[in-house]
Amino acid sequence: MRITLLTYGSRGDVEPFAALGVGFMRAGHSVRLAAPVVFEQLVSSHGIDFIGLPGDPDSLVQDLVDKAGKNYLRMIRVMSKFIVPIAVGVLDQVQFACENTDIIIHSFLLTNTGYEIAREKGIPDFSAQFFPVFSTTSEFPGIVFPDLPLGNLYRRLTHEFITHTFWQGSRVLYRWIRRSNPHLPPLTDWPFAAKSDRRTPILYAFSPYVLPPPADWGEDVHVTGYWFTDDPDWHPPQKLLEFLDTGPKPIAITFGSTSTRNPERMATIIREALALSGQRAVIVGAENYFSDLPSTVLQLNSAPYGWLFARMSAVVHHGGAGTTGAGLMAGVPNIVTPFTSDQPFWGNRVHSLGAGPKPLPAKKLTAQTLAKSIIAAVSDQEMRARAKAISVRIRAEDGVSRAIDIILEYVEGGI
Repeated sequence: MRITLLTYGSRGDVEPFAALGVGFMRAGHSVRLAAPVVFEQLVSSHGIDFIGLPGDPDSLVQDLVDKAGKNYLRMIRVMSKFIVPIAVGVLDQVQFACENTDIIIHSFLLTNTGYEIAREKGIPDFSAQFFPVFSTTSEFPGIVFPDLPLGNLYRRLTHEFITHTFWQGSRVLYRWIRRSNPHLPPLTDWPFAAKSDRRTPILYAFSPYVLPPPADWGEDVHVTGYWFTDDPDWHPPQKLLEFLDTGPKPIAITFGSTSTRNPERMATIIREALALSGQRAVIVGAENYFSDLPSTVLQLNSAPYGWLFARMSAVVHHGGAGTTGAGLMAGVPNIVTPFTSDQPFWGNRVHSLGAGPKPLPAKKLTAQTLAKSIIAAVSDQEMRARAKAISVRIRAEDGVSRAIDIILEYVEGGI
């Protein structure tokens, strides 16, 4: 079969789709992946047919950090402002990517578009998400809401609020674009509407051990396990190998695609926290943040998290879904410093699982609080044992194979 994958966002939104694409190709299917054009090399290196979408996703992430934080309505406003100038180009490329395809699998920002194109073509579509969204439950609140002691109704209403504001905002934007682009299919229905004649199944690409599926999620909601990708062509630089061999295990520090408006402040905090905790470190990314690093700190522009984290004593990161998954799979404590979006949610999950200290919001981060968490992560034996146990569970899962099996079961059953 011919599979089209649609995603828009940072590297953490693209890599899992590349992993899924590789899985489909190994199963004998043809795969095309549409994602921001900056990820062409990442996707093409796996042999996947790539369709580039306009726009700079890093600028979107930056605006979410600077202008939205944890405020969901501001997130919607930031995303809408980002999408408007590039929307026509994105939709045209998405339509091209969906030509002559048999299945469409779409993620967060392309949910409605993927659904409507699939509906127009009369083919099945699936929603792939990396955090719990569009699935109402009374077991925990929506990802951008605090877990207040207001009962089940409050929790359910927070999910409904997220769903309906996303739907209404998407509908207004889509209809505005379609006025000047009538070739686009009409927006007919919400993909997950209870009364829809063809409700779109949701695949959550995280571990059911990290977030067990609530009992009140519907039968069309599936938690598959993480979608990890391999990078067999990557070879660690000699300076990294030498650094690892010349002392105790370091900690890793990375904020992925998330950056800060005040990099000097963050660099100072990290320097001082490492000095206070007495730890060596490998810093991934943030190449413009640091200069004149001591011999106990190594800076890399990039490195596969799966390879690197497994060789660390702990990991400090922003709490993105993919980075959290890689950190937990490594079997070491995770220190989460969330900036925006779903990051606080995953930071709280890490702490609830006993695999890391309480999350440290980036805006309130100090050298002292970070140093205290680093010391706890490298010395708390119970925390380290919990992190190791979680790693064993995650490594036993095969999220890509599980997702493919679910999709093919639906297709062969004629949804």
